[in-house]
Amino acid sequence: MSSSYSITESSTFTVTHARHMAAKVATDLKRMQRFYGAPSDADIAAYEGEVIALLKAGYLGTVTYGFRRNGQFIEPTLRYTAQDLSDSAANDDDPGRIRASADVSGSTFYSYLTYSVAWDRLTAAEQDQFKKGLPLYRGGAAAPGISGYLVDDRTYSSGGRALNRSSVRSYS
Repeated sequence: MSSSYSITESSTFTVTHARHMAAKVATDLKRMQRFYGAPSDADIAAYEGEVIALLKAGYLGTVTYGFRRNGQFIEPTLRYTAQDLSDSAANDDDPGRIRASADVSGSTFYSYLTYSVAWDRLTAAEQDQFKKGLPLYRGGAAAPGISGYLVDDRTYSSGGRALNRSSVRSYS
């Protein structure tokens, strides 16, 4: 007698999954704060809440946090890119490995966010209504450049989605 088995797995992305990944972003920002004095605790809490809401809704494209000098992100800057895993797997790395010795003199802390294709499908009124529910309201701005290059170094995943982290490295 032979037997046949099949397994069906379904994954629904929940606020718990979003919180799991956003907590890792907040931990990265806390380490940046410890080494460089920014962002503030209040800003970290607002960024974490923003990431949770955008991930849960599927509206996050990329978000970049770091130091900007002369209109360009410098080391240490972190960029997170949202990804739907579409039935594939990804690492769920521990946060960390923020370089502690970068020169941030003459720079200010800055963040820049882009939205997903799902966001673009919303009407302007729906986008504005969603933004009003976030812990911070972002207006439009030109994307800063990067002084250096990006290195993919971490992946945070849960519930079929991932945040791929890249760090800015200087050429020198």
